[in-house]
Amino acid sequence: KFKSSDSTQNVQLLNQLPAGTQVENLGLGNWVKIQVPETGMEANMKAVMMDALRRNSNVLHVQPNYKIKMLENPQMEKLRASNSDDCPIPGLPPELCDIFNPPPDDGGGGTPPPGGGTGPGKDNPPIPAPGNIGSGADPMLKSQWGMLDIGADVAWNKNKGSRDIVVAVIDTGVDYTHEDLRDNLWRNKGETGTDRNGKDRATNGIDDDGNGYIDDVIGWDFVSNDNLPYDLSVSQMELFQGGNPGHGTHCAGNVAARGFNGKGVSGVAPNVSIMSIRFLSEKGQGTTADAVKAVRYAVENGAHILSNSWGSEGEDTSDGNNEALKDAIRYSQQKGSLFVAAAGNGHQGVGYDNDSDAKPAFPASYDMDIIVSVAALDSSDALGSFSNWGKRTVDIGAPGVKVFSTMENGKYGDTVLDMFGMVITWDGTSMATPHVAGAAALYLSQNRNADWKEVKKALLGTAKPISALNGKSVSGGKLDVNALMNSQ
Repeated sequence: KFKSSDSTQNVQLLNQLPAGTQVENLGLGNWVKIQVPETGMEANMKAVMMDALRRNSNVLHVQPNYKIKMLENPQMEKLRASNSDDCPIPGLPPELCDIFNPPPDDGGGGTPPPGGGTGPGKDNPPIPAPGNIGSGADPMLKSQWGMLDIGADVAWNKNKGSRDIVVAVIDTGVDYTHEDLRDNLWRNKGETGTDRNGKDRATNGIDDDGNGYIDDVIGWDFVSNDNLPYDLSVSQMELFQGGNPGHGTHCAGNVAARGFNGKGVSGVAPNVSIMSIRFLSEKGQGTTADAVKAVRYAVENGAHILSNSWGSEGEDTSDGNNEALKDAIRYSQQKGSLFVAAAGNGHQGVGYDNDSDAKPAFPASYDMDIIVSVAALDSSDALGSFSNWGKRTVDIGAPGVKVFSTMENGKYGDTVLDMFGMVITWDGTSMATPHVAGAAALYLSQNRNADWKEVKKALLGTAKPISALNGKSVSGGKLDVNALMNSQ
């Protein structure tokens, strides 16, 4: 991070870097990403370069491009931890265990891994045009215990959300072809319609709105750097090696699956818009630089709420200080975009206190007013065994155990894995977070002049007190959408 935006001094410094070094301006707070060339001596080059940059009078801060990950299903993480050999399933025949040996990490490209998953080489589907929205009750709503438990179905009598309220799902992408999501996709008005040459702005290869992204009709993919933020997932077999089971799509459905269309399920805010942003790969991994760009994109393109089901168990930093990510969240506060974040899934399926633990989950535990940190609850109002808590650092609880929602490839369900006699359901603070993001969007649809402070105050002020969160969260309670929509 440079001390100033004086381009002359900055360019002079960057010109002194070794030949082949790649530099990318992140467009936020004078941050640049510097990538050293592959010479076989990268580690040494990084150490020398970082030391030299730290001593430069025009540089304010230097840090590695820390990795950030999808908050993985706690049951799956626990399973892997209990079976550390080459075969993660006790008693499985050796010939079947061979498929669990992961292929070499090729950096996210090249040949798809074995097991029948989509893999990184799969082409993304085209973005569908808006369709004819159906009507009628959502046939799978009865399977959404969480939606009913928080009183969303009653709250819809007052408001179902508005298309001009936008929630950015910053995650592994979204299955934007899904029948229950496609009609609620945010559409970038600057990239729709026809240009002055009569060409379709969505496919003309021109940055029509001048925001720095070409043909970004529904969002952006910061992993592949293209306009198709599709939720690339892996097969059930590959989940034993680690990877994305359709995380972003499940989260998007909890926020705003289209309601009252005679199909599938409903999100908490069934009529608001979903901005699809992918910065986590099919391996569930991302970087700080991409997270910064993702948050910046969402904020600058009109997202009112940011839904963030990602982070870490403790910050993976040498000095405990990911200033670049903090600056991105500060930017969301400056621009008034509420940052809803998952409180964390503990360690190997066991939750802990974010207030006192040596490695609290980030970014949910950053001391920033703009953040709403969300714990996970089950259908009995108990805290999920995996869910983190914190009287100071966790704000509210929401449904996060066996959550039924949209899934990749047009499916629905509450089950991540069902094979070899094992059933692993959709659990996690990742699932709780989009419920709160959706509730914030629903409230904002009804209270158009409310700022982020008022939205957050309403969320916490109407939370229903429960014993599981008494003394373990700021509000002491769980999300109550009906009470929220009836508050003043």
